[in-house]
Amino acid sequence: MQTSRRQAGRTESPVSRRNFLKCGILATAAVVAPYRAFSAPVPLRQVSREVAFYNLHTQERLSVCYCLNGRYDPAALKKINYILRDHRSGEIRPIDTRLLDLLHTLSGHLGTGSRYHIISGYRSPTTNRRLRRKSRGVASKSLHMAGKAIDIRVPGVRTSALHAAAVKLAVGGVGYYPKSDFVHVDTGPVRYW
Repeated sequence: MQTSRRQAGRTESPVSRRNFLKCGILATAAVVAPYRAFSAPVPLRQVSREVAFYNLHTQERLSVCYCLNGRYDPAALKKINYILRDHRSGEIRPIDTRLLDLLHTLSGHLGTGSRYHIISGYRSPTTNRRLRRKSRGVASKSLHMAGKAIDIRVPGVRTSALHAAAVKLAVGGVGYYPKSDFVHVDTGPVRYW
């Protein structure tokens, strides 16, 4: 038996109530959180995303395409997690892909093609506590411990220029440490120090 599209004298609209509500929720989310809804560090249609690192503590190098046709490559991510490990303890944690996208985009804005020199990638809670005892500049709830932050410098690029380019992206946190010659970037809320 076929069900009629007419019920109680009404005709069903091609836009269902469920789809209408979904659109309303998405529109509300876009107004409430425009950064999350519309601002992506890398265009989603980009064919490939690459990143290159040099770990100052282990002297390891990595240049890898970590995302192809919108799909993250698990093998490439594993290599990135390894090079960004806590060099003090050897602990490895997955690195936030949004952080990698941010670095990829930042590299494009810098236009150098140089490797990021890693000052600090992932940090274990034990390492973070140890560093915190030595410096007031280390946050107790550092995003490094969640794989969402990295401290970097780029050969041939002044730290002030790296900082300015990161701030211009308006994605996540950006910290400027000119005396130590590095810039911190993370995927937390947009903020600067």
